Amino acid sequence: MDMRQYVRNTRGRMFESDFLEFFSKVHPRTPFVFWIPVASTVLGYSLYQGLTTPLEAVAVFPLGFFTWQLLEYWIHKKIFHTWPGPTAHGFHHTYPDDDTRLVMPLTISIALASIIGGGLYFLGRPDLTIPFWTGLVFGYLWYDFLHWSTHHREPITAWGKRLRAHHLAHHFGDPDKNFGISHMWMDRVLGSLMKRESK
Repeated sequence: MDMRQYVRNTRGRMFESDFLEFFSKVHPRTPFVFWIPVASTVLGYSLYQGLTTPLEAVAVFPLGFFTWQLLEYWIHKKIFHTWPGPTAHGFHHTYPDDDTRLVMPLTISIALASIIGGGLYFLGRPDLTIPFWTGLVFGYLWYDFLHWSTHHREPITAWGKRLRAHHLAHHFGDPDKNFGISHMWMDRVLGSLMKRESK
């Protein structure tokens, strides 16, 4: 699939089936309405039950948040762009302005969070793995918010403008560059940053 071909300012149809088409669309608030209460409850309950401590939570939560940025980069580059297909990420590149498909469907995020959470459970260190998992979830929410924002909000800060230019260059400049969505640093470190030609 050629990710350099796109249609602007319109929504596309992903499935012939009306049923599948309906459930392929996600309101941008959906991940936040679902995951903020879930992750907050998991962490709050763990603190209340003494499974972890406030000090451990404060120390490990940022590590989970940071780890999401690594996952985000590699999932985007190694999975979404290796097998873009006619649906999901390939569809997003074809219809980059479709506001109903800018955040991850709950079916995918729940599956991913469950797989990661299940793997962390077997480490047997809930004092560390629970705040780490919670940090991952909030890192993912930050990614979803920024991805939606880069497509549908006018940035108000210099950093927001740079991030938006960074991501839109991935769509409309070179889809083999700028894989970071909620950040730009990994593209710089790993050599996938799209460099502008000097005048």
